[in-house]
Amino acid sequence: MAGLKEIKSRMESVRDTQKITQAMYLIASAKMRKAKEELDRTRPFFNAVQAEIKRIFRTDAKVEDRYFYPLEGKLPEGTVGCLVITADKGLAGAYNQNVIKAAVELLNEYHGNTELFVVGEYGRQYCLRHGIPIRRSFLYTAQNPTMPRAREISTVLLEGFDEGRLKKIFVVYTDMKNGMEAEVRVTRLLPFHRSQFSSDRPAEKTEFEFQPDLRTVLDSIIPSYLSGFIYSALLDSFCCEQNARMTAMDSANRNAQDILDTLRVQYNHVRQGAITQEITEVSAGAQAQKGGSV
Repeated sequence: MAGLKEIKSRMESVRDTQKITQAMYLIASAKMRKAKEELDRTRPFFNAVQAEIKRIFRTDAKVEDRYFYPLEGKLPEGTVGCLVITADKGLAGAYNQNVIKAAVELLNEYHGNTELFVVGEYGRQYCLRHGIPIRRSFLYTAQNPTMPRAREISTVLLEGFDEGRLKKIFVVYTDMKNGMEAEVRVTRLLPFHRSQFSSDRPAEKTEFEFQPDLRTVLDSIIPSYLSGFIYSALLDSFCCEQNARMTAMDSANRNAQDILDTLRVQYNHVRQGAITQEITEVSAGAQAQKGGSV
C-alpha cells in the first residue's frame, strides 16, 4: 500500500489538474456565450437576404439561374466540393470525430471524385495522416470565425463552381439543435433546390421592379447568402465545440473529485493505521520499560 507521502502527492496532482479543467470549462463557456451573441446580431441581415430571394421566386417562379437546379433535366456529373469544419484543438469529446466520420462517408459516396476544403487544424492533421488530398486548408478560422473569413471561404468555393470545376458543393458542420444537443449536418450549398426558397404566399404584384433584371439581381444576392450561411455554420460549429469542451471538462472535474474522495479515504486509512501502530509501539515500549524496572 502507498504511504502517506505518495498519497498526498497524488492528491495535489489531481487538484492541480482539476484547476486546469475548471479553467478550461469557464473559458469555453465565455467563448460560447460571445459567439452566440455575435450570431444573434448578424442573423437578421441574412434572414432579410433569404426573404429577398423568396420574393424573387414569388415574382417569377421559373426564373433560371446557374446557382439553382434547372427546371428541366439534370446537372452533369462532375467533381464535388466538400467543406469540412472541424476544431483546431481536441479535448472536446467526440466533436471532431463525429465531423470526420460524416465527411469520410460523403467522400466514399462520391468515390473520391471530390475536392476537400478543410477548416480547423484537427481536420487538416487527420487528412495528412490518412493521405487524403486537400484542395485548400483555411487556417485560424475555427477558433475565430468572422464574416471576412466566411467571405474568403465562400469566394473560393464560388470560383470553383463558376468555373465549372465543381458541380456540387457540400458543407459538413455541427449544428446546435438546442442548448444541450448537437448534430452533425451534411448540407448541400450549391446548387440550390427551388423548394428551399418556396413560399405559400401568392405571387407578388407588379409594385416590385428588379433592375436590370431578376437573374442579375439573383446572381448578386447569392454570394451574400452563401457567405452568411458559411458564417452561420462556422459559428454554430464553434458553439458546439465549446459546448462539447464544457461537457468534457465538467466530466473531468467530476472524475477528479471522485478520485480525490477515494484518495482521501485511503489517506485516512493509512494515517489511522500509522497512528494505531505508533500507539501500539508506545504502549509496548511502556510495558517493556515497566517490566524491566520490576
